[in-house]
Amino acid sequence: MTRAPLLLLLVGGCAVAPPPRVRAPRPAAAAEVTGRARLVRDARALGPLVRSAWVRHLLEGTRRLPAIATRRLYHDADRRRFYTEAQSRELSAAMRRALKPLVVDEEYYYSTRYGSPLAYSRALDLVAGRGLAGLASRRVLDFGYGKIGHLRLMALCGARVVGVDVDPSLPLVYGRPGDQGEGLRLIDGRFPADPAVRRAVGAGYDLVTAKNVLKAGYIHPARPVVPPRRAIDLGVPDARFVEALFALLRPGGFLVIYNLYPEQSPPDKPYKPWADGKTPFPRRLFEAAGFEVLDYDRDDTAFIRRLGRTLGWDRGPDAMDLEHDLFAIYTIARRP
Repeated sequence: MTRAPLLLLLVGGCAVAPPPRVRAPRPAAAAEVTGRARLVRDARALGPLVRSAWVRHLLEGTRRLPAIATRRLYHDADRRRFYTEAQSRELSAAMRRALKPLVVDEEYYYSTRYGSPLAYSRALDLVAGRGLAGLASRRVLDFGYGKIGHLRLMALCGARVVGVDVDPSLPLVYGRPGDQGEGLRLIDGRFPADPAVRRAVGAGYDLVTAKNVLKAGYIHPARPVVPPRRAIDLGVPDARFVEALFALLRPGGFLVIYNLYPEQSPPDKPYKPWADGKTPFPRRLFEAAGFEVLDYDRDDTAFIRRLGRTLGWDRGPDAMDLEHDLFAIYTIARRP
């Protein structure tokens, strides 16, 4: 490349070079919005998509979520055993060397690995349309809660919320003072297979939710699941499980099963159990248990793609192909 000739200025009869041009600094890349700030921003964007006033109020509760200090956990290679820093120091040197860190910052605390807790707003808006008038003084159970963000928002609305899950990391992720209480309780274990868990969960709920857990692909996979632990063993027959869901509810209470899922892999590729989002139990089992089935495997794909665009799921390094790889389906039932 040819270098441009140096221009000279005459100053006091002497030839001098002009002062160098000062190049304007490039604007710094905007810091990624995470944690509470992301939830507040996304809740504001989702507001126009929500029909129910009380669900919009729930979204506004993102501004009242507490700040979370980063905490560090450790786990083994299989992510089956988790330890706090104090617990890890009690292990042998060889065991400590094999551990991997899990940094629980504010983003992970509210969302873990399962995506925005604000996606629950759609399931709540649907059940609001079926007659649930709000959460104040209501009892709510979330089966397979996976993260705490949506539970804390429901508790801020005045609900008494219980989450139950078998993920071995969650008791430690949410094991510090202040994580529970004020209308929120978390239970570790298998419901309803474990009698102690069943007793701890109790009954008399106004709403039972299950999102991205009760999928046909997890409960009754159409093809072998590799590794097998990606499938879900409920520990009881289907009929007994549905009867246990019915027994959780007070008369007039609602059950909502809401599942998001991607496109299934072709026959020559490994089966994705999470990609079969249909309700795993036939309608007749719900009716036999006593449920009034209001919606059964109702398609909600058009809306969830709109929600995905609003939350930016189609942008960034992990962008989704919303038009071809995101679907949604739901079932809503009521105890008469």
